[in-house]
Amino acid sequence: MDVENDRPPRRGAAGERNSGTMIYPALPATEVLVVAECWRAEAGAEAIIHRAVETAAGMVDTDTGDAELAIMLTDDAGIRTLNANWRGIDKPTNVLSFPALQPTGAPSPDDAPRMLGDIAIAYETLRREACDEHKPFDHHLSHLTIHGFLHLIGYDHETDEEAGEMENLERKILARLGIPDPYAPQERMA
Repeated sequence: MDVENDRPPRRGAAGERNSGTMIYPALPATEVLVVAECWRAEAGAEAIIHRAVETAAGMVDTDTGDAELAIMLTDDAGIRTLNANWRGIDKPTNVLSFPALQPTGAPSPDDAPRMLGDIAIAYETLRREACDEHKPFDHHLSHLTIHGFLHLIGYDHETDEEAGEMENLERKILARLGIPDPYAPQERMA
């Protein structure tokens, strides 16, 4: 464990063996970009994001070891602009994913990283939802990070079947992180 960053050490593309028995998957390179000052109040956000991505990458059938992604921590104004420009919806949302288009034609060099895409997460919306749903901020941040990551590797929720598959995988990944089911019915507060 990398104590300074509270996350597992990076692995090579083929993974490594630990004590000769367990194979760890290769992990995608994840860059976290803080573009809104409000995120400065959440000193542990970057470590939470790395842990969520690395856990998700280790539990999916997609090889992400030679891949890169970027996660932008923005505010409601920033994500509203992205949402309006890319989806035609002029309001903030909690998370947006922008899967990278993979080039066609000649293959890239073997050592060139594959771009998974970008994720944007809005601070105020995340904070408000966590409060409204009585969830710890870090749990909701982990969930939105995992949700965005799954979009980058091809999961979606356009149909009930797709939504069920994606939500079940999110539940499993979150459980591995010790985070309760975010889709479980909430108890009503009196």
